[in-house]
Amino acid sequence: MQSPLKNLGPLSFYREALSIALPVMLQQLIMSMVSLIDNFMVAGLGDINMAAVNVSNQINFVFIVIVNTICGAGGIYIAQFKGAGDVEGMRHAYRFKVILALAASVLYFILYWTVPEGMLKIMTMGNAAQGAIVATGKVYLRFTSWALVPMAISLAIGSSFRETGEPKIPLIISAAATLVNTTGNWLLIYGNLGAPRLEVSGAAIATIIARCVEVVIFLIYVRSRKTAFFVAFNRVFNIHKSLIKTILTKSGMMFLSEASWISSETIMTALYNGRGGAEVVAGMAAGWTIANIFFLLFGGIWTTATVLIGGSLGAGKLETARSRAAWIKSGAVAAGIIIAILGAGASTALIPLVFTNLTIAARSISLGLVYVILIYLPLWCLLNAQFAISRAGGDTAMGMYADVSVNTLIFVPGAFILTLCTSLEPVVMFAILKSSDIAKYFVARHFFNKERWVRNLARESGGG
Repeated sequence: MQSPLKNLGPLSFYREALSIALPVMLQQLIMSMVSLIDNFMVAGLGDINMAAVNVSNQINFVFIVIVNTICGAGGIYIAQFKGAGDVEGMRHAYRFKVILALAASVLYFILYWTVPEGMLKIMTMGNAAQGAIVATGKVYLRFTSWALVPMAISLAIGSSFRETGEPKIPLIISAAATLVNTTGNWLLIYGNLGAPRLEVSGAAIATIIARCVEVVIFLIYVRSRKTAFFVAFNRVFNIHKSLIKTILTKSGMMFLSEASWISSETIMTALYNGRGGAEVVAGMAAGWTIANIFFLLFGGIWTTATVLIGGSLGAGKLETARSRAAWIKSGAVAAGIIIAILGAGASTALIPLVFTNLTIAARSISLGLVYVILIYLPLWCLLNAQFAISRAGGDTAMGMYADVSVNTLIFVPGAFILTLCTSLEPVVMFAILKSSDIAKYFVARHFFNKERWVRNLARESGGG
């Protein structure tokens, strides 16, 4: 097998790539640090409360994946229309994002108020502390439901800035919202400076305030600057129906791919959450909080591919896109190796320091999970690069074939077999199951090499 590092590009390309990726990665780092601070503060309330918040956030994560997938589908076209200089096409792609993101947020709002217990019970099947986790998680979910609509709008606007090559704007606004969130947590979880001590509810209220502040700043900025892709809400539904149909047709496989991935991850989480008590849920959640810091690489890879590959394809520079694709893949693997090595040392020191209020068992689970994730990180960076490049050219079938085939035939059956037939600990289960991503890489590489992604979508769709 040819080494993924063989096709490293010139330094000038990586400087350009980093100028796009770093603001996105910094934004995600800020968000990850907020999550880390949230968990640090909630961890002080004990394993049950931390478990409840994190199971709830696993459900929130599904919503975020759905909205990000919607934004990604529209973003493919925004980047290519930007490369083609088609402003009206960019605006229609933005409308697509807002309409579908708002629909998803309304749906989840209804679910959080009608069946929160059902969702939480599914995620904690077999857990010894299920009753206490569900009771606390229900309150948290209903509070956070009020943050869904502003979050959806912010994601639509922020992702559009990144896809048009302006990642610093969402970085700055996200940093402001993060400061509000962290301050709100400090005040409301423990009742500092005379504020009421609201514990888990306080964490949820701080999130609502931060998301509202974020969307207000975004809207003020895009209106005052007259941003090219932005349209006012009263004109959002004035969209070319043919473009909606085109985007939905081409992104249908993308939605199926993401649905397969998030479903398999949710099933796995629900299964390993049943292996013990609150210490398992809290420990795995703490580990994922640390891991999210390393996963910031993925956001950088996706945005870089969308802007550099999508822009080249939209401008009709197909050979440039091919060269950049090879360079992005090699750079992604190199970055994954470097972060994995540095992350192993940092995590060993960070987890005992940050999560001192968790039990020793929970901290041990967290550290083990992080080590396993770091081992797989270079492979995951390469997979993300392949998927991102393909989607930038409108080839969403590759991700669907890779995700659906491996998840359906290997990952999900394997999860049930390990759960029913073994007594393996959650971290060991996770390590074994994720070896299926090696098969996913080979499936993805097969379709990637067919170069169905080397296409000018802006010319094909005629969005303006």
